Amino acid sequence: MVRVAVLDYGVGNLRSIINGIKKLCGRAELIRDVNRLEDYDGIILPGVGAFKSAIASIGDSRMLVDLVREGKPILGICLGYQLLFEESVEGGGAEGLGLLEGRVEKIEGEVKLPHIGWNNVEKAEDSTLLENIEENTYFYFAHSYVPKFYNREIVKGYTTYGERFPSVIEMKNIYGTQFHPEKSSRQGLKVLGNFLSSLR
Repeated sequence: MVRVAVLDYGVGNLRSIINGIKKLCGRAELIRDVNRLEDYDGIILPGVGAFKSAIASIGDSRMLVDLVREGKPILGICLGYQLLFEESVEGGGAEGLGLLEGRVEKIEGEVKLPHIGWNNVEKAEDSTLLENIEENTYFYFAHSYVPKFYNREIVKGYTTYGERFPSVIEMKNIYGTQFHPEKSSRQGLKVLGNFLSSLR
């Protein structure tokens, strides 16, 4: 059974992620101390909340960053996905974990923010997270910011709301979804299951 650390930095939806992983026969535990992350097969960065306060709550992220750069698999969800990038302009600006190139900025276009509800994901190419998931499947989103100036080679799925933005990324052992798989019913469980399969 794979063991997954769900990093608890004061955001919501942690229980739904843990329950989803249990349904998939994995073991997930809430972890606040980044120094314990090396004991797990993979890491999940959950996410609802503000970028700056989340980074501040994580504190010294060097252990986390080093583990991922050494090959520890990580899945960032929504805010957790955005934290993987270099910086965000939200709340006056803050540095991210710097695991991926890019800056997080507010969604452009004449649309209502936050972007809340179901939207489809256009598959860009072969994807580990989207394996056995049909083109243009709908997932649940809740956000106002998206990555910009990113490396297009790592994008596995796009979504359009005001603008076209990367909603699924994969780069070696680094995975991210702008949507919430834990809130996306059966298809979302498939995404979590595909991440767990990558840990085996």
